[in-house]
Amino acid sequence: MTSAKPEPAHKCDHDVVIVGGGPAGCSAGVFTARYGLDTAVFNRGRSSIQRCAHLENYLGFPAGIDIETLYDLMHDHAEEAGCGVVPDLVESVERADEGDGFVVEPQEGDAVTARRVVAATRYDGEYMRGLDDETAMFEEYEHDGETHETFDSEYADHDGTTPVDGLYVASPSAEADRQAIMAAGRGARVGIRVVEDAREERGYPDAVADHYDWMREESTLDGEWSDRDRWREWFDEQVPNAHDLDEDRHVELRERDIDRSFETYLSDEEIERRGLRGQKRLLEYVDDDLIRKYAVDLDAAEVTE
Repeated sequence: MTSAKPEPAHKCDHDVVIVGGGPAGCSAGVFTARYGLDTAVFNRGRSSIQRCAHLENYLGFPAGIDIETLYDLMHDHAEEAGCGVVPDLVESVERADEGDGFVVEPQEGDAVTARRVVAATRYDGEYMRGLDDETAMFEEYEHDGETHETFDSEYADHDGTTPVDGLYVASPSAEADRQAIMAAGRGARVGIRVVEDAREERGYPDAVADHYDWMREESTLDGEWSDRDRWREWFDEQVPNAHDLDEDRHVELRERDIDRSFETYLSDEEIERRGLRGQKRLLEYVDDDLIRKYAVDLDAAEVTE
C-alpha cells in the first residue's frame, strides 16, 4: 500500500485569494476561511450592487437594506470568519513560475501568491487573460460594427471549477449575475468546492471529502453517535479498500475529521451565548438614535400595559 501525499507545505502567501468583495466573493471567503484556509479578499473595483439604490429582495431584511450597510455587514462577516480584506484592485493573475499556484498582482500593493484563486467580479475577467491557452475564456460579440471580447459567463462549471487547476469562477456567471442573493449563493457553492478540493489534496478520499458547515444541538449527539468509536467505524466504512493512504495517515485524517465534527455540536448555554452575541453585533449597524427612540417607546408601552 503506497503512502498518500503529505499535507502540502505552505509555500504560498495564501491558500485562497478571492478577487472581488461583493456578495459572491465574501460568501466564498466565509466558507473557505471558516474551514481554516488562509483567505484574502481583494476588494476594490466596480461592483454592480453599488448601482442599486436600495436592496429589497435580499433574504433576511424584511424592509430592505441600504447598500452601504450591507457591504459593511458582508466585510465584517468575512473578517470574523478569518478573511483578510485587502482594499486593492487586482490587475492580473498569472501562473507561478514553478506552475504550482498563482501570482496575484494588485494595483498598489505587493504581489502575493496563492494556491487557489476565486474570480468574483461580475464585469470583467480581463485580469485572468492568459491563464488558459486551450479553452477560450473570452467570446466575441459585435457592437456598433466593431468586434469586442467579453469573458464567457459559462466558462466555469456549476460549482465554479474551470479547466485551469486551482482557478474557480463565482462571477462572471450566467446563473449568478442577475440578483445579489443569487451571487451570494453561487459564492457559497464555490467556496465549498474549494474546501472539498483542499481536503482531497490533503489526502481525504473522495468518499469523505464532502464538506458541511453547520452547527448542531449537543442534545442530538446521543445514542451510538456519542461514542467516538462509532464515528471511527463510519469513517472507515466510507473509505474504499483501494485507497492509497498508509495507516498512520488514515488515522490522522480520521481523528482530525472527528474532532471537527464534535466541535459543531453546541450546548444550550453556548447556543444562547452565540445568539445573544449575534444580536449585539447587529445592533452595531443600527443608528444609535433609532435604538434610543425604540428603547423609550418600549418603556412607554410597558408602562401603559
